[in-house]
Amino acid sequence: MHGGGGTSSGGIKRARIEIIPLIDVIFFLLATFVLFTLSLNKSNGVKVTLPVAETGEVRDPTGVTISVTDEGAIGWNSDLITLDEFQQRLVLEYKRDPEGRILINGDEHAFFAQAIYVFDEARKAGFKKVFIETRSR
Repeated sequence: MHGGGGTSSGGIKRARIEIIPLIDVIFFLLATFVLFTLSLNKSNGVKVTLPVAETGEVRDPTGVTISVTDEGAIGWNSDLITLDEFQQRLVLEYKRDPEGRILINGDEHAFFAQAIYVFDEARKAGFKKVFIETRSR
């Protein structure tokens, strides 16, 4: 009789690393990171290249985004509009929400006078909360 009571299969069972679940987890983390990053910088305005500022703060996404493109066009949220439409929409928006926010989203190559025009018109319409959007350094 042989002592030691266990079954002997002649080898040691080797541990396996399952790679498919690992790949699934990595893709999930990558997708989550990409979606989170995209949601951080979501702007309601026309696509422009924002100027860089070191003192920028995280913006409140509520309110109206007015864009000034490098060609001088003005956008209301994501629609390009004329100067007459711009002034009419400012008045209507102020009547709708006197405590509303105006976010000026100007291209870094836009003329400074155009951004000042938008800022000035928003103030003349009665808005007290007028901000200029920049990107962080």
